[in-house]
Amino acid sequence: MADRSKPIEISQHAQQQMIERGAKEVEVLEVIQSGEEVPAKKNRTGFRKNIQYNDVWAEKEYAVKQVFVIVAEEPDRLVVVTVFTYYF
Repeated sequence: MADRSKPIEISQHAQQQMIERGAKEVEVLEVIQSGEEVPAKKNRTGFRKNIQYNDVWAEKEYAVKQVFVIVAEEPDRLVVVTVFTYYF
């Protein structure tokens, strides 16, 4: 289990993915703090959470957005490696 009390750093790659996939920084932080923790590849940790969306993405209306964050835990911080979003 990842130590959620550590400071969180969002990598440049993850920031770019957030823009391309429609995730906001506040959502990413919320998912890490209160989302479901799941194992991920390369000894990393995933966090996911469904968020009420009720908006349009890619010209289609969706009620829910799931934000899925992949984190690498370092001794002094959690580094967000990438971010995925799923709309439904």
